[in-house]
Amino acid sequence: MRRYHALAASIVLAATVSVGAFAATEPPCHQRADLNEAYCDANGDLVADLPADPSRWRNPDTLVWAFAPIEDPAVYAQLFRPFTQHLSSCLDRQIVYYPVQSVAAEIGAMRAGRLHFAGFSTGPTVEAVNTAGAVPFAAKGQKDEVRGYHLIAIVRADKPYRTLQDLKGKRVAHVSPGSNSGNVAARALFPTQGLVPDVDYRPIMSGAHDKSVMGVISGDYDMAAVASDVVERLVERGAIDPSAIRILYESPLFPTSAFAHAHDLHPDLTTKLKSCFFSFRFPAQMSAAFNGDEQFLPVRYDKEWQTVREVTAAVGALPD
Repeated sequence: MRRYHALAASIVLAATVSVGAFAATEPPCHQRADLNEAYCDANGDLVADLPADPSRWRNPDTLVWAFAPIEDPAVYAQLFRPFTQHLSSCLDRQIVYYPVQSVAAEIGAMRAGRLHFAGFSTGPTVEAVNTAGAVPFAAKGQKDEVRGYHLIAIVRADKPYRTLQDLKGKRVAHVSPGSNSGNVAARALFPTQGLVPDVDYRPIMSGAHDKSVMGVISGDYDMAAVASDVVERLVERGAIDPSAIRILYESPLFPTSAFAHAHDLHPDLTTKLKSCFFSFRFPAQMSAAFNGDEQFLPVRYDKEWQTVREVTAAVGALPD
């Protein structure tokens, strides 16, 4: 494993490219939506266009990718091994999975050209698109339905709280500043239910969704804003009794992780990459780890991430 990580690190470092260095070679950009000035969106689909200059199109023999650091990166390296091997065979080139340690590191690596494609969690997908030129094209799902989740507000079942307004002045857990369901969406949506973060309560950052859930059950928090799929996984693993909690609020559906390629990959490569993604069927272990998801399904950032963009716009800032 140490040798594997060393190889990945050496390839990632060797692949560094400065995106901004090529900006002067591109024609003037008349439309870029919320994109960084290094990118353009002439066709209005809200993601970075392929560079106009074909000499900037990348088509490397080795592709480096990563998945959102939601849990221990080493766990995902093993979990995605069959998929990485499938891509290597399908694309006929070396595929290296790079275990990034933070969301900031993952976005920074794509912005610098060190990642060719990656899986980003819900909230950070917006920042990856706008600041790193990520182009979402796939999401996990089953039976032609993209996997989604809800922001839910949970309390202990034996507590008297019945509405969000009952939590004014109470101990309410959020997850982290960059978490969509664990912070950003709560700040945008709770006020519509009569509960305003930082006014009616001071959010306590737990650091993780499961810690928020366990904190509610143990009595450390009176309520927590968490992702519904995390609660589902905890129930399936037998870690919590579903009768121990009560849901006070459930948001509209949010998509889960987006798989995105760098905007400057050669179009022939991105076409083949998508084909390889969509032809893969999750093995049993991978499916079990992802709530029964069976395959990758096509998505459009301008469509599937609309609610996420509205939430980030409502709070006036992108997730960290």
